[in-house]
Amino acid sequence: MKPLVSPIARQQVLELRRAHSLREVAAQTGLPMGTVKTICSRSGAFRDNQKLREMFSLPPVKQSVSTALSIPELPPQSSVTGDKEIDAMLWLREVIKTGQAELIEKAMQAAKRIKTPLKDLQDRYLKHLVSKNPGNWTVALQTFGFADLEGLAQGSTKKLTRKNEVLARFGSIDNLFSDTPAELFSIEVLAGLKTGKHFGDLVAGEVDARFQTRADLMPNTLSDCLYELAYWHDLYTLRHAVDQDVYDPGMHAYARECFAFRCLARIRPKTKPEAMAVFRYMADRECMDDEESESILLNLIG
Repeated sequence: MKPLVSPIARQQVLELRRAHSLREVAAQTGLPMGTVKTICSRSGAFRDNQKLREMFSLPPVKQSVSTALSIPELPPQSSVTGDKEIDAMLWLREVIKTGQAELIEKAMQAAKRIKTPLKDLQDRYLKHLVSKNPGNWTVALQTFGFADLEGLAQGSTKKLTRKNEVLARFGSIDNLFSDTPAELFSIEVLAGLKTGKHFGDLVAGEVDARFQTRADLMPNTLSDCLYELAYWHDLYTLRHAVDQDVYDPGMHAYARECFAFRCLARIRPKTKPEAMAVFRYMADRECMDDEESESILLNLIG
């Protein structure tokens, strides 16, 4: 009959396994490899955390809402500059900004009938703005991309798609900007913490200690970390699509996002594909120069 493993020894195995391989845990605890594997498997602590994934998920798309979105009317035509060609371009740009494929196609066809090169129209528009705003060279910003109707069309289509997704998922714009369960959770756990040296930033060690008290919503795997990081990215991408001035999360949500990123350096990869997924994430998001990046990469290959 095999000797029973004490609760203390089991806990030691689980704590060591988060930062070490099975072989290393067996060597440090003096337990057989098979026993270490069994303890880790039965604990469930190294399987994807489904409770975490339920919280850090956007609401599902409701098709009944997404298919009932109204099509905007054509924007009204008006004389803005007094230059018929420039005013026509300004109107066509407003049409393209609707993001509606049929309206964009018609606007692009209409633009082809303008005889003056679009770049020349952009220069004329700049001169008009400068003449109306002498000494204010910031007006030049209003003409950037004026002639790039293709780029405007792509951006407008993408923006409309995201707005439609917002309504399909959240039902209304107000709901989109209301605190999500994940944000409320972060606010609750970090309540009372004071900011550090940088305004708006909470001290990483204190943040980690708070979140680690909630084992039920800790990432168990690197895949959990990537899942949560994708949630934060998608949530604020949708909010930014609706309001260009909104992109960064609130202080507590950002602290949780940073915590999930730091966990990439602490949780051992289960498989080579999981490790590769983390590497691709860092490359795609240009995270290689972040403070924690070296520790994360060492964790992937260690």
